Amino acid sequence: MIIFATGLNYKTAPVEVREKLAITEENYDELLKRIYSLNSILEVCILSTCNRVEIYGVTDSIEETKQGILDILSSISGLKDKDIEKHLFFYTDYEAIKHIFRVSASLDSMVIGEPQIVCQFKDSFTKARESKAVRHIMTRLFDKAMNVSKKIRTQTGISKRAVSISYAAIELAKKIFEDLKDKNVLLIGAGEMAELAAKHLAATGVKHIFVSNRTFEKAVELAESFNGSAIRFEKLIEFLPEADIIIVSTGAKEPILRKEHLKDVVKKRKGNPVFIIDISVPRNVSEDVNDIENIYLYNIDDLKAVVDENMKERKLQAQVAEILLEDEVRKFERWLKQLKVTPTITYIRNFANEIREYQLQKLFNDMPYLNEKERETIDLAIRAIINKILHRPTMYIKDIANKENNENLLKIVEELFHPKWDTRKAKYEIKSKKREED
Repeated sequence: MIIFATGLNYKTAPVEVREKLAITEENYDELLKRIYSLNSILEVCILSTCNRVEIYGVTDSIEETKQGILDILSSISGLKDKDIEKHLFFYTDYEAIKHIFRVSASLDSMVIGEPQIVCQFKDSFTKARESKAVRHIMTRLFDKAMNVSKKIRTQTGISKRAVSISYAAIELAKKIFEDLKDKNVLLIGAGEMAELAAKHLAATGVKHIFVSNRTFEKAVELAESFNGSAIRFEKLIEFLPEADIIIVSTGAKEPILRKEHLKDVVKKRKGNPVFIIDISVPRNVSEDVNDIENIYLYNIDDLKAVVDENMKERKLQAQVAEILLEDEVRKFERWLKQLKVTPTITYIRNFANEIREYQLQKLFNDMPYLNEKERETIDLAIRAIINKILHRPTMYIKDIANKENNENLLKIVEELFHPKWDTRKAKYEIKSKKREED
């Protein structure tokens, strides 16, 4: 019984390979079913995102599983086995557990600390559970992975600082305005990053979003997506005093907002500050706008500097997270090793209980005058004695389960309790059989 993790991700395979292996909602169930039907697979789950196609599971044959998965991936992608294999990673046991924990905690993500992977991770397990492709071990593994992810996110700062241009813009806006809920946002142009920043601002609950674009119809379309309002481009300058936050992203080759356009804005706003984010390349807001009191101008380089600093901090926090994760991997590995000796411990306890039941029956037959309460008291006393006697052997077996090359020690323990040594029980069974025949 071996835990494995295999697949391709942004570290091991280029996008042109990953896109050929992309799993859609339509073929997910069929692919899961095909992999689970492999003779060597005991449990399995598939995680598919834009950056990775990974398969986690339990197997009793590494080579058979690896080749089986390789053949299936080849059949769905049209790529040859050798063209997939050179990009395929394959981890087992400790390394597999560690990889799965790192993925769930977003330590293996392209952007450390990104939150999307948690939902994707949960979703993949839910699908596998609904298909009955996971049981005890994978359920325990995924539950532990989610606990580790939560622990890392709450005890470290890997997800606390903005690491995208749009998030950085919001972070800066919050430093200027403590509360964004009563602020008006003006979006000039319809650049992708500006739109994304506006989405994040909308999520914070800003008062209203206005959009101005040279093509008015496009401004209307974008404004409606935020339940906002469109401003005609020729009316833009006179509308500026209404905006608390201005996001500029157009294709203009020269500034469209200059100092002369904004010098009277603060006076009309009665001293209330204006936050301008210029994420256009080339810049669409002249640099001298920053000279105006209570106007705060940031361009894309300023935002990148924030992002770089925040990413640096996240990487430092990730080092702390790796230490926490390492400890959790060791704990799970110990549980897994102890799970392998559970049948031995169960066998020993069943053996002891058989003796208890036999001796109790014999005692009660010899002492028929005992009432129910007395019989129960004797039974509880014998159970307590058995538990105390077996406690040390149980702890010993669990201890050797975590040691290397423990096969011989476990065989000795199993041999000690083998039925072949129970000659007295054998004689009793022979006598009982003779009585029944007579």
